[in-house]
Parts: sequence; C-alpha cells; structure tokens
Amino acid sequence: MAQTQALTLEAFLRQHVREGELYEQMEGEKVVCYACGHRCRILPGHRGVCRVRFNEGGKLFVPYGYVSGLQVDPIEKKPFFHALPGARALSFGMLGCDLHCPYCQNWLSSQALRDERAVADASPATPERLVQLALDHGARVVTSTYNEPLITAEWAAAVMRLAKQHGLKGSFVSNGHGTREALEYLRPVVDLFKVDLKSFRQSSYRELGGVLDRVLETIRNLVELGFWVEVVTLVVPGFNDSEEELRDIARFLKGVSADIPWHVTAFHSDYRMMDRGGTPARTLLRAREIGLEEGLRYVYAGNLPGMLEDAENTRCHTCKELLVERFGFRVLKNRITNGHCPSCRTRIPGVWE
Repeated sequence: MAQTQALTLEAFLRQHVREGELYEQMEGEKVVCYACGHRCRILPGHRGVCRVRFNEGGKLFVPYGYVSGLQVDPIEKKPFFHALPGARALSFGMLGCDLHCPYCQNWLSSQALRDERAVADASPATPERLVQLALDHGARVVTSTYNEPLITAEWAAAVMRLAKQHGLKGSFVSNGHGTREALEYLRPVVDLFKVDLKSFRQSSYRELGGVLDRVLETIRNLVELGFWVEVVTLVVPGFNDSEEELRDIARFLKGVSADIPWHVTAFHSDYRMMDRGGTPARTLLRAREIGLEEGLRYVYAGNLPGMLEDAENTRCHTCKELLVERFGFRVLKNRITNGHCPSCRTRIPGVWE
C-alpha cells in the first residue's frame, strides 16, 4: 500500500514542477544546482540529493504549485522571538530535504521519496490562493517551513513576492545548509530567516548528511546580507548536549553578532531516534547560561513551557527590564516601544514594526 501511495505521489510531483532558476547548465546536458550546500551536479534523467530537483533534457526542474503542509501559527512557534511578537504566520511546506536527520519531527514530509514510510499528502496551490489565505486569517507573515525550504526556493519566492505586494513579510525556517547564490536570490523577498544549527561537530553533520562549514557560512552570509536571523539548536541528549559543544556554538554566534537570538530547545523521541529520553529542563537552562556567559545578549530556552523560569522572556540587555513575557508560544505582554526599551531607551535588535 505504501509503495502504491509513493508512486502516486511521485506522479503528482512530476506534474507540479517548473524550470528552476538556481542552477547552471554545463556540457553534456549536465546541470549544477545552487539551491543548497550540496551543489549537486546532476546528469540528465537524474535527481539531486533532495530527490525533488531533477534534470530533464539538460534543464533543472523544481517543485512548484503545490503544498503538503498548511497552517496558521503564532510566529513564536517558528520560533522568531524578535520579530512581530504575537503575529500570525501562514506556514506552508512542500516535500523533500537535503539532509536525513534521524530525529526529524517533520519526517513524513521531509523524507518523502527517500523513506517509503514517509508518505505525505499534497494538494495543488497558487501564490494567489496562499496570500489570500494569509490575509483572510490576519497573518502578517508567510513562512516556508516543514520541509527544507531552500530546495523549493523558487516556489517560496513566488509566494513571497506576491505577499510583499500586500504588505506581508516573508520568512524561512531552514537547516541553513545553503549557498550564497540562494541567499542572494531570496533576499528581495525574505525578511526573516531561522537556521537550525544542529551541532558544532562535522562528525555529527556527516551523520545528518550535511557539512557543518556550509551552515556556518550561511549564518555569516545571512547577517551580512541583512536578513533578520535567529538560530535554534535542538539539544539532543548524547548527540550535541555537552557543555563544550554548546559553548563552541555560543562563541561562534557571538563572533558573528551578539544580537543573534539563540534558542536552545528540548528534544523528544521521534522518527529513527527512539532510544533516548527528552532533554531535561536543567540542560536547557545550563545551555542558556553558557550562551549568556559567552556574550550573547538574547538566549532563550524552549519546548518546555512552565519549566524554564525566565528563559522564554525577552529582557533589555542593558537594564534587564522585562520587555516581552511569554508562556510557550503565547505572548502575555509586549512592552517594546518603537523598537526600544521603554525604561532606558536602548534599541532592541529585531523587526518590531
């Protein structure tokens, strides 16, 4: 049954493509794809690592005109804590990923066409329909998420280009395994970019199917190009939760910008990683302490609401005034005034208007 569904899904996906923009034609009808850090060199009749971008007749065809996931979420769920607190975000996703994380919480969509158990639904869509849904639901942001949005960048750009005409902001929720070419392509339409920095060890990234240096370079490029950037590390017991590794991540982020919000969030068993328990609250609180010790101004702990003391709230980095009070994804109070602390007038980095 699963195999039949997969074949039907693949036929659907073949019908919902267009020629891509993030690629270069080479000799012998070979193409080089620039959507993600793999920079796949793809022969005619073959697919890239992501399985959803393919070469047909010397042209690269890419996903277009459908969604697999569609939801209106609070922007804090992405998570963005320094962008339009309390705003709604229309979240949409497609299928596929350039990594294969064993603990992926969206594996039904991200691992489609790679894992025969990962059979997700998909429906035709247009940019006009998605933007209208965002407006109908009072969303201020459209977000490409659920699968890896870099590998479906052309579709996301089409949606966000139209969204901008209606005053909406565009955001990406990404693994950050990107390229400079993709970021420059997206910059005119994407305002907010969340990166999952999954580890600070190349040996760990090798297990996930990626390259650490490409993620680090993406974070540097995002800040240089003027995106608003927030970074998330899902703290997985026995994988990336040592104090040494967490300190290495904090030091790197501080070296890029002390203003990058760093979210350390709780793991729960999922997909192929069912052999360990969830992240204890004390581990997240210690990770937050490490980030602050290393000079980051905004470090948040998440996924365990009510168990994390003050770690979900935003405080002024100068006078420590409580600015945004949260419980989980709910904003209880927002005192930021025109992007500034109302007590000491310090500018609070982020997108507030």
